[in-house]
Amino acid sequence: MLRLAGLRVRCYNERMDLTKPMRAYLAIKYHEDNSNRDRIEAITRALEACGFDTVCIVRDVERWGEVDLSPRDLMAHTFRAIDWSDLVIVDLTEKGVGVGIEAGYAHAQGKEIVTIAQRGADISATLRGISARVIVYDTLAALAPLLRTTLCREPPPAAAP
Repeated sequence: MLRLAGLRVRCYNERMDLTKPMRAYLAIKYHEDNSNRDRIEAITRALEACGFDTVCIVRDVERWGEVDLSPRDLMAHTFRAIDWSDLVIVDLTEKGVGVGIEAGYAHAQGKEIVTIAQRGADISATLRGISARVIVYDTLAALAPLLRTTLCREPPPAAAP
């Protein structure tokens, strides 16, 4: 755990242990009033059910608004979290400048990008071009099974006795 502004937050920058889950960074538009918190939690739960450890800046660093970061510090944390992740999930149900910055940075770092969006969302050709996969879903309840069939990985082999 990392201490930030007197709060304990999840540490996303530990060295990877191959016996532990892969990390998935969630790029999603944030709202100051946390109006999409349920969406964020549903997506991260679905990813965790697939064996991923998830990182989401608004949840893990900003602590749903408890921690106020300068834009420079926010982006420094964001870039470090992406650097330490194996996969970047871009939720484009709602567009945001920050989401585009995160996707571009992840692509420049050679990270695999999976774009998800609720049916009817406008996914740009540019984002489609850098995404390994695009998953379109009708409801959040329908997203979890789609992620399972697309992203679930086998658990790491048990250590030999």
